[in-house]
Parts: sequence; C-alpha cells; structure tokens
Amino acid sequence: MRSRFWSLLLGVCLSTLMASPVIVQQPGGNEDWPLYRHDSAGTGYSTLADINASNVARLTTAWTYSLQGATAAPTGRGGGAGGANSEASPIVVNGVLYLPGANRVVALDPDTGKEIWQFGVTGGAPSRRGVSYWPGDGALQPRIFFTSGRRLIALDAKAGTPANGFGANGEIDLGIPYNSVPFIYKNIIVVGANSPAGAPGGIGDPRAYDARTGAKLWQFHAVPQPGEPGHDTWDGDSWRDRLGVNAWPFYFTMDEQRGLLYVPLASPIPDDYGGDRKGANLFGNSIVALDIATGAYRWHFQTIHHDIWDADPPAPPSLFDIVRNGTTIPSLALTTKSGYMYILNRENGQPIFGVEERRVPQSEVPGEATFATQPFPVKPPPIARNSFSLDDLVRAEDTTPEHAAACKELVEKNGIVNAGPFTPWAYRAEPTQAHTSLVFPGGLGGANWGGTAFDPNSRFVFTATQDAGALGFVQKAQRGTAPYEKAMPQHDGGRGVFDARVNGVALPCQRPPWGQLLAIDTRTGDVAWHVPVGVTDQLPAGKQNTGRSMLAGPIVTAGGLIFIGSTDDNRFRALDARSGKELWAAPLNRRGNADPITYRGRNGKQYVAIVATDTLVVFALP
Repeated sequence: MRSRFWSLLLGVCLSTLMASPVIVQQPGGNEDWPLYRHDSAGTGYSTLADINASNVARLTTAWTYSLQGATAAPTGRGGGAGGANSEASPIVVNGVLYLPGANRVVALDPDTGKEIWQFGVTGGAPSRRGVSYWPGDGALQPRIFFTSGRRLIALDAKAGTPANGFGANGEIDLGIPYNSVPFIYKNIIVVGANSPAGAPGGIGDPRAYDARTGAKLWQFHAVPQPGEPGHDTWDGDSWRDRLGVNAWPFYFTMDEQRGLLYVPLASPIPDDYGGDRKGANLFGNSIVALDIATGAYRWHFQTIHHDIWDADPPAPPSLFDIVRNGTTIPSLALTTKSGYMYILNRENGQPIFGVEERRVPQSEVPGEATFATQPFPVKPPPIARNSFSLDDLVRAEDTTPEHAAACKELVEKNGIVNAGPFTPWAYRAEPTQAHTSLVFPGGLGGANWGGTAFDPNSRFVFTATQDAGALGFVQKAQRGTAPYEKAMPQHDGGRGVFDARVNGVALPCQRPPWGQLLAIDTRTGDVAWHVPVGVTDQLPAGKQNTGRSMLAGPIVTAGGLIFIGSTDDNRFRALDARSGKELWAAPLNRRGNADPITYRGRNGKQYVAIVATDTLVVFALP
C-alpha cells in the first residue's frame, strides 16, 4: 500500500487570496512568548512592533544569564554534567521567563535576568531544548513541565517546587526518554520519544498524559500494528519490534478549532538499508494528524516511501489559512530534511499546489527494494540543493585554490556519483572499490528542527535551509545482524561529509551558497525571495558571503523583522521580512544554535532573546 497523495485543480485565480485567522492557544498575554514557537499553530510570529526596520540597528545587549553548571560547556553537540550546550528557547508568561540550564530549571525577571527561583535537577540533566507552561485548571495552580531523560517533571510555576499531586513527588516515568519540549493543550500533555539503541519496538510512539495527575491518556502506534491502517505497508513481520519511526521533534503543533495534533515521525531504523522492511513503511517519514483528546488517527501524508536517507520531517508544520475564491482552505507548511516543503490542507492532508509521484533511481544493493517513486511537490520548488554535477564543484574563484584542489581530489579519489533527487547509496562489492554516492541534502538537511515562521501580513512562510552533501556507500556488514550496512569514506575534511579541510577549517565542496533563508508566498507556492545567511570569516574578503550551516529556525514580528541566530558564524541577525535584506547583526561569544524569542517585559520594553550555547543573551533598544 502506498501513502495517499492528492492534488487540487490549479489554474484558479490567485489574485483573490487573502488572510483568515487561525485559532491558537495563548496561555499568557499576546505580547508574551508562552509556547516554544509562540503559539499552538507554530507560527513563530509576534505582534510586537516596537523594534522595526527603522530602529533595529540600535539594538544593544540588555542583560545575559549563564546556563552553565559547575563545569564548562563542551564544544561538541553532547551535553555532559554541568555542560550547557543548549538549544533551548525560553518561554515568557505573565511577566516571568522560564528556561532550562545545564543542571537546573529557572524562573527569571524578564527585564533584568534576576533569578526568581531555581530548581536543581538531580539524577540527570533537564532537556536542553525548553520547558512548557500549564495555566492550571482553577483548582490547581500553574505548573512548569520539562523532561529529563525518561522523567516528566512538574514544578509549581510560582515557587519552583515539585508539584503536589502529579505522579510521585512531581514526576512520572515515561518509560522511553523524550529530550524535547512537552506540548500542552488544556489538561493534556503530549510527549514524543527518542530511540535508545537496543530498546524494544514501539518506542517511537507519541503519548499523552494528564497535566493534573500524570495519568496516561493515550498512545499512538507510529508503526501500525495488525489491523491498523498502514500495517500492510510492512512486508511480512518487518513491523515487529521495529526501531525508529519516532516522534522526536522539539515541539508539536495543533489546530485547536479542529482538535488536530500534528506529529512528524522519523525514519525507520536501520535508516540506510531497508532490505529487511520492504514496502512504504508507514508511518515513517510522515506527518500524522491525531485527535488531541484520544490519539485517534485522522490522516497522514508520507514525504518519503521506504526511507534510506534518514531524511525525516524534523519539525512539525506551521498553520495558516488561504482564502481562494471566497473559500477558506485551512493549510499547513511542512519542511523536510530531503529539501522539500509540502503545503497541505490541514483538515485532510491534501496538497494545495499538487504533488506528483515521480520515478527515482533504484538501489543496486542486494536485497534492497527502494520505492519506485517518491512524492515531489509541484510547488514550492526545492528549498535546498537536491542534485550535483561536476559543474557544481567549488572553484578557486569561489573560495581558494587550495580548497578547490582538495575538493577535486576528493571527487576523483572516491568515484563519486549522483543521480539526482533520492540518489540511493552506492554498492561496493569490494571494500576497496572507488564507488561512492554523493547525496543532497545530507543527513542534516535541507531544513532541520528549528521549524518555519509565518507572517500573516506578507503571507510568507520562512524557512532556514542548508546545502550539506553526504558521502556514503553500502557494503557487507562488518557487525550486527543486518547483511549490509552503510559506510562512509574517510577524508581530511570529515567523515562522510562532502567537504575539505583547509588550514584547519572544513568547507563544503559544492559552490556557495551553503545556507539560505527562504520566503515562500503561501498564496501562490512560489519563492518570494531567498538570501544566503552567514559568512565564512576564514575566506578572503569579497568571498565570505557564502551562507552557513543552519539547524535552528527564524521568528518574525509585526515590526516587519525576521530574527535568526542559527548560523555557525556566531552572529545574531535581523532581516527585512519583505526582502530578506540584512538590517542588523550582533556577534555572539558562541553559536546561537536555538530559535530566538521576543516579548514585552514588565517595564513595557520589547526584548529579543537567544540562547548562545551556554548563555542567554537578551537585546533591547537603548
């Protein structure tokens, strides 16, 4: 069985498109930032406009707060004890800012950064991605929720002490860890799952709990069990104890009017060889709409059939409405690591601008049966590079002669091949064979976990993407139980990445840009503008505007500004939402690998904040 895809008739008059409001959850005031992406629709949009194009260049640091514990943050992506390698976005509700640190959760004065309370987390670190706010139910006071491995912990929002009545001493055991931000709607808490090695099947399932008591409410089977829709997309018993297909995103979104929760699900494991799981493999690489009250399945859309690239949809969609010929179409925009954006009807999953099933290259690995077709959106066009030819190889005039020569050698030495979108991994019958696939986008995307931002004024949806290719091939397994496994060529730039190291710096081997911010006009599906974001300081003057790697996402404000700090050049930027022109940039001591926020403080000022690895940095006008 193949996932369902539909297309609506094109050619209708688009000139009558106009805005229609989306109902969103807002536990605090409209000028707060109460949820991970501001609202339950995941818009990343604030109505604040005090900071705008005319004055944003005057932004200065208002205050900072260290997230560190007793030891310094590591330089890698891990997070050891005391390390604050944070990807967190704070929340601000009713004049209080809440945030996880390396070893604690804190409540801060949003004007000064002064601690109101802190709760030290023992037995593990708090999630380095954020916390959630529950406003209470009249009888119970507001709570702050966060995860720490397998634990879901509730604190009294006013005092920072364990919440009485929730589980045992304010926490419950989830059984399976979730490393991100719980989603809260009314008295329902939804969590996802992160897949530890060697765990039993079914671990990817999203689950819901009662915010008052911690009682489990429902669990959705991400890998359909016998008798459930989608079960027949797994050949034989390949569904049984299947790893992956997990709901790992940093947050979730929902349509409150329709009671629909949108859950992106990841690739099956192993994610590079699928000879043991023939079929489309639902609900892998899918967006699934669930009834928020019961967890019941409503619809799905699969972005890759039988994935072997680990190219899942890493973030839930943002929601908005399109009005066409007087008819409102409730819509959403879903981005993927595979470099595509799907604009769908959020009631039923039907594509707004069409999706075509196109034939794609097939795997030559023995026993592998890749899917004959994959879903390509008619619009928007690809949001990231999805193919490569030798004409795309970086040149000396793009960067440096040393870099161009190293990349040319890399291509020749490894026998690199690319057959366009969804290029399968090359098969090496002999380990010494020079036969290597170059896949675009690589494992980091495309778009990644930061999510999209939607501007109701321009009707643009914004997404940050990167063009980072992956090198790999499949050979007979050297370990484990699968007959074949993916391997990656070793080279000076890195392991399995299409780059070359020059003077200690790894630079991608395709021509720039290497990272971009795109604006998609949701009324037409067209790209309104795209600009490189991020500079490569190590390159000669005049060649530095390359764009850089981006995982986190942007936000947008009624002041006509986009804020983003995702790039690895350690800068926080403001861009014009209409054109993409950079209006302001501030240096950060470390990378701002997190989604920013903006809020109005107790003193009436608008602030903009971002976590830069181990420090919360807050900006305001003088």
